[in-house]
Amino acid sequence: MFAIALDPDQSYKTYVLQDQSTRSSLNVVPERGGMVTQWQVQGEELLYLDAERFANPNLTVRGGIPILFPICGNLAGDTYEFQGQAYRLPQHGFARNLPWTVTQQSTIQGASITLVLVSNAQTRAVYPFDFKLEFTYTLKNNQLEIFQRFTNRCGASGCLPAQTMPFSAGLHPYFRAPDKTTLQFDIPAMRYQDQATQKLYDFTGEFDPNLEEIDVIFNYPLTGLAAIATDTSRNLRISLSYSSSYLNLVFWTVREQKYYCLEPWTAPRNALNTGKLLTHLKPGASCEMLVHLRADFLE
Repeated sequence: MFAIALDPDQSYKTYVLQDQSTRSSLNVVPERGGMVTQWQVQGEELLYLDAERFANPNLTVRGGIPILFPICGNLAGDTYEFQGQAYRLPQHGFARNLPWTVTQQSTIQGASITLVLVSNAQTRAVYPFDFKLEFTYTLKNNQLEIFQRFTNRCGASGCLPAQTMPFSAGLHPYFRAPDKTTLQFDIPAMRYQDQATQKLYDFTGEFDPNLEEIDVIFNYPLTGLAAIATDTSRNLRISLSYSSSYLNLVFWTVREQKYYCLEPWTAPRNALNTGKLLTHLKPGASCEMLVHLRADFLE
């Protein structure tokens, strides 16, 4: 029923997880930020991927499910300060741009693969902490589970000794949407904030597809741990649920593009500077988070 194989036709080493009973598959590319690039249920592709950007190692990927760490969004001036020293971080951090290592595979109770990213001299130059990230993707039936463990290894060689590690984390799924006029959303919040203007608006369940760009954050506050997107043109409902560490949901889309993004974030933009909703891990401590996606085709 479950299988994991390598796709020989891809330019990057690509692991393909399969659940043959539901014609579901998941493509994971460790060297391209440990990200999911494709997710199919009943043979239908659910994610958008800009193949041209994906093929260029000098560009960030637009599509799939990029991993956001140690920040979500951008910093003011792309800069933050720690213990009197200024550091620069690009938007969404560096995890989505670095190669990850596969440490485990299983086909027992689903098709699952575990990837690890460990701090090194390159990451410490911009983020002076010793960390370990472990992500396990599990495909089963029409569902994708993303289990995440974050560990502060500070005190190890090369790291500032015994430092509490501040960070935010998130996922940036690009959902395929051939016709955005047919989208409806059930998001557990009554208001959202425009990330460009900082203005607050009441949420009605829909967004204007004629706007050039929509970039908004729901956190005023979130009143539940799940959101639903319904695409009536495809008779498709995608459910996104997440653990309580995810205190923000971001919605982003661009008018001419055939995608929308519904992103769970633990903290908003610029949190390393403002401290708002940052996660603080003590030396030697770990925390775990979970994001669960389910795709249902409606009758």
